[in-house]
Amino acid sequence: MMTNNEFDIVIVGGGLVGLSLAAALGASDLSVAILEARQPVVDWPADSIDLRVYAITRESQNLFERVGAWPAMLPKAGPFRDMRVWDSGGNGDIHFSSADLGEPYLGHILESRVIEKALLDVIAGLSHVQRFCPATVKAFGDLADGHRIELEDGRTLRARLLVGADGKHSKVRDYAGIHVHISDYGQQAMVAVVATERAHAETAWQRFLPTGPLAFLPLADGRSSIVWSATSDEAERLLELDEPNFCTALGEAFEQRLGSVTACGERVLFPLQRQYAEHYVAPRIALVGDASHVIHPLAGQGVNLGLKDVRELASTLLDSRKRERDIGSLPVLRRYERARKGDNMATMLAMDGFKHLFASRIAPLRWARNFGLNLVDAAQPVKNQIMRAAMGL
Repeated sequence: MMTNNEFDIVIVGGGLVGLSLAAALGASDLSVAILEARQPVVDWPADSIDLRVYAITRESQNLFERVGAWPAMLPKAGPFRDMRVWDSGGNGDIHFSSADLGEPYLGHILESRVIEKALLDVIAGLSHVQRFCPATVKAFGDLADGHRIELEDGRTLRARLLVGADGKHSKVRDYAGIHVHISDYGQQAMVAVVATERAHAETAWQRFLPTGPLAFLPLADGRSSIVWSATSDEAERLLELDEPNFCTALGEAFEQRLGSVTACGERVLFPLQRQYAEHYVAPRIALVGDASHVIHPLAGQGVNLGLKDVRELASTLLDSRKRERDIGSLPVLRRYERARKGDNMATMLAMDGFKHLFASRIAPLRWARNFGLNLVDAAQPVKNQIMRAAMGL
């Protein structure tokens, strides 16, 4: 029997992925602690939009539905029913539509804070989950049957299984001695919320530019969230423009597909890197989300991969509990690693391939990618397969 500082599972990191894992485990009899250093945003002005937004797939939505968080997210969710992708280096253009699949939408655009608040509300009602916030990890230590977690405030917790959901600078990963491969894309992504002359038509838009992709994501209030990936020098130049000149530059880069860009809020840059951990597990340790993989944001799949990790790890642990197996044993944890590592690596390599293909100015490659886009656009069965895979169906 666990004491008040002993848990079956301690999750370090109370962001979107860590909260989702706690919610997915919370209905079982496993005792779970979740540690988070920062106080979350739970109240905000009605007309404001979080700069961190995600394109949530149907598969991720299903996870939120299963844990009971989706109803609270839905009023703030911006559905997108179509997606248009085109190349600035030619006439390549592809249009994905949910109607072609007989589906009501392809996915939803959701603010990070909306997702987190809905998950926090779910967790607050789970008797087997205890949340520590603010809680900063000071040190870890090995135990015969688990790990010790020392907090900065002097408290000490014990865990049969330690989960790192603490992002790309994961302390849990470092403690486990798991090597991580890091490479710089030489790009920065600019995020901002913009208003446009014409409505976004519940469509996600993406144009490939030589310096990087530009995406317009439809928000529930009619505005769009942009993610503009560019070479570091170009991103810095764009950041320094005043609002009118930036709106003009953005509209031109987007070929005025929604008319003029009429307003732009705060602009923020973040550097783009690729990261992948050599292993996702160690004795009584598992990594999820950005602690194990970080990919280019051009297809918006990063958070959805993290939620796939959550679904698989939760399924593995709950099944092992049912079979009365040790949830922290390597044979159990390696089942999770085998299920997720291949898919994450394949997605990472695909995103890298798209990035390099569409950044190339070599004429034959430019012709080939435009021909490929138009060829796929004309092949409806192929498009349907791509859409179903992207939606997680």
